[in-house]
Amino acid sequence: MIGFLKPAPHKDEIGEEKKDGEYKRLRFQVFIGIFIGYAGYYLVRKNFTLAMPSLIEEGYSKTELGFALSGVAIAYGLSKFIMGSVSDRSNARYFMSIGLMASAFTMIAMGTMAWATSTVMIMFCLLLVNGWFQGMGWPPSGRVMVHWFSPSERGTKMAIWNVAHNIGGGLVGPLAVLGMAIFADYHAVFYFHGMIAVLIAIFIYLAVRDTPQSQGLPTIEEYHQNYPTAFEYHEAHEKEFSAKQIFFDYVLNNKLLWAIAVANAFVYLVRYGVLDWAPTYLSEVKDFSFAETGWAYALYEWAGIPGTIICGWVSDRYFKAHRSPVLIIFMMITMVCVLVYWLNPAGNPALDIAMLIIIGFFIYGPVMLIGLFALDLVPKKAAGTAAGFTGLFGYVGGAVSANVVIGYAVDMAGWDAGFGLILGACIMSMVLVAFTLKAEQRANAIG
Repeated sequence: MIGFLKPAPHKDEIGEEKKDGEYKRLRFQVFIGIFIGYAGYYLVRKNFTLAMPSLIEEGYSKTELGFALSGVAIAYGLSKFIMGSVSDRSNARYFMSIGLMASAFTMIAMGTMAWATSTVMIMFCLLLVNGWFQGMGWPPSGRVMVHWFSPSERGTKMAIWNVAHNIGGGLVGPLAVLGMAIFADYHAVFYFHGMIAVLIAIFIYLAVRDTPQSQGLPTIEEYHQNYPTAFEYHEAHEKEFSAKQIFFDYVLNNKLLWAIAVANAFVYLVRYGVLDWAPTYLSEVKDFSFAETGWAYALYEWAGIPGTIICGWVSDRYFKAHRSPVLIIFMMITMVCVLVYWLNPAGNPALDIAMLIIIGFFIYGPVMLIGLFALDLVPKKAAGTAAGFTGLFGYVGGAVSANVVIGYAVDMAGWDAGFGLILGACIMSMVLVAFTLKAEQRANAIG
């Protein structure tokens, strides 16, 4: 890595009497930094879906808008993998703040320049650029997590951090309603969210620190005397790996990582198949207003907050840190609720909203568990790449299908076809995760 993006250099350790206080203060500070920071990323990632009903009124088809929206998923999936490798060899403080700042300015441009929404291809290209910058959010957060929190506490901390997805995603709807009220322009879902994201990018820079060693502190493993169990820990793992080492030694030859990555594609198809098309589906089929769809969108995201935390707790408490059984249970309940949401006739909005809340509650747990699983399977210097690998399948496979394939299916055969794809993805995710049950048990037994 070149220039200021290089990992922060290690400093001489501070005195023993200061370590406890500094560790406590900085762990809280960096956690808040990546929590609020990643919530900010969501403000400028999922806002396009709330503009889609207005764009349809202007004459765009669902297939066209699904194609445009796929630009985010394609670029994000690739970026999360490629930039994950760059992030593993970069200073998380700079890397994460630069990514959000660039994403925010892309959205501001999309909302303030008339040509930005004049054709499908222009929208696709801008969303593609935005998606690439979005890939600079999760990997540095993972780097911070594995450097500042030890393996035995990481499940709980990761579950709490993961609700930043839901808080950020949940604020997209209310902020869109507020932006519309202030500016009386649906383009506000781009530039209003972008302006807020700029402020959050500055906050990331002020709060996040790269590693404990860069602050004169010992490694978290040494400090807590707690070491990984899924692989043999060495002091050499504290040195930065080359890209070749990361890819070939710890990622591409990791069979369990491959298994959960493929399953992740189907989990993401369900997640975004419901979420991204909710504003359009509720508007067209269930007669929801713009404000009603905005709040329904928010409730879906916010329901994931307790769902994610409970999912992580259940997997630790009742399944001895085995993630696969919990994944299957949560996906099964999600499938039932998708079925009810689909078959509920118009005129019963309370049930529609209830199903969206329950789906949101249960779908984000599997999303979190797969990301956590990836972090646990590799040394911490390869964490961003491992998470990016599962994200590559999730976004390029699952989210793109949710955008393009579902949009095309609905245009060609109606909403029944779209929901058939979502239900099929629920089933496939459970089947694939079932294949990891024994492998996960063996990995834990070896650890």
